[in-house]
Amino acid sequence: MTRHAPIRFALLLLACAAASPTMAQSLPEEWGFDPSALVADGRELLLRAPDASVDGLFQAVHASARLPQDADALCALFDPDAERSLDGYNTIASRLSQDSRVRFADAVTAFFVAAAQSPRQPFDATRAAQSLKVAGVRAAILNDGFLAGLNGTDHTARCRSVGWLLDALQAQPAAERASVMRLLLSQGLDHVALAGAAQR
Repeated sequence: MTRHAPIRFALLLLACAAASPTMAQSLPEEWGFDPSALVADGRELLLRAPDASVDGLFQAVHASARLPQDADALCALFDPDAERSLDGYNTIASRLSQDSRVRFADAVTAFFVAAAQSPRQPFDATRAAQSLKVAGVRAAILNDGFLAGLNGTDHTARCRSVGWLLDALQAQPAAERASVMRLLLSQGLDHVALAGAAQR
């Protein structure tokens, strides 16, 4: 395992959460994954990982997003023309600060260990979607230009809006943050599954 492997995995999780149809089509081939295996394993991990370990992934993302250098690197995942390949993820991982690399590695390790040792956790996708909407409304109320930045084409404005959304989620209870993270990652896996089915 390379020194960037845990970070790449965390970036893959985040990228799944922000997956576009283009990314979903290219990810399985470029990463060498069997889409059905990735989806099955990923879903099982998400179902079994306790809230604290899922929130740990969120905390790693949130902490990195508060540092200008790391935020710019992470926000590249949300650009429509992002390079969604192994080399692209390596480039992003190499741009992160040492502190962020350690945070991601620790969060991914805790996530795997906790998921392997836990039974399936309760999860309500409808409530998770509501929590995400609440965070979006809070971010829009507190920050002028949030929606325009999030939906626009300007990288800097989009990155700023993503940061505001993460801040709004951070203000919610840990269980809600974990639920939203679980929902976003699950939706990303849906994209991967659909892409894999289309290729068969």
